[in-house]
Amino acid sequence: MRRLLRGRRPADPPALIRTPRPSLTYRIVSYLLVFPIYRLLFRGRTAGNGNVPMEGALVVVANHGSHLDPPLLGHALGRPVAFMAKAELFKVPLLGPIIRACGAYPVARGASDREAIRTATDRLEQGWATGVFIDGTRQADGRVNDPQAGAALLAARAGVPLLPVAIINSHRALGTGSRQARLVPVHIRIGTPIPPPASRKRADLDAATAACQTPARHSTANRPRAKAI
Repeated sequence: MRRLLRGRRPADPPALIRTPRPSLTYRIVSYLLVFPIYRLLFRGRTAGNGNVPMEGALVVVANHGSHLDPPLLGHALGRPVAFMAKAELFKVPLLGPIIRACGAYPVARGASDREAIRTATDRLEQGWATGVFIDGTRQADGRVNDPQAGAALLAARAGVPLLPVAIINSHRALGTGSRQARLVPVHIRIGTPIPPPASRKRADLDAATAACQTPARHSTANRPRAKAI
């Protein structure tokens, strides 16, 4: 890991990175598919849109409770958010081209953490907003339970800010083990950008990781109540 981090050339300053424009496919999927699902079926609301930098690379850090989270984030933030996806999904007719156009990038099954970090860093160097779920996998309660320092490491490595986001109730809408969706309110709260860690030292990475958890902890403690369906 240390050799890899030392060997890569420093990323360009964030202000010099040109942000990729949303593709036509992204716009169609976001507004004709995700919009009605989020806004109408799940009565979705987003707070803090003014905190989203619309230009430059960015690490979007969120809690994770459902497969709904990646498309909801890409729609709510108003700009495509690149997420890792299993490589085999890109071979599925129709699905593959859609998720690729929306910013997803393939990671081979069993890929090492080092390879995943390298791939995500490449996306940041292209100017993408790159999504990272702070626990690394879905949580049954939708909360932050086992935060990892991967997002902070990416931000430190690329020299880009982190954007903390809380996704509320998606685990109740379609969480782990769910076979069908429950039409409960799903809200998204966007925090203020956090500067990249001062260094790649563990203390700096841990401090940035802790700062990213604040919106999620606050929001899950005050999540919207929903009637049983």
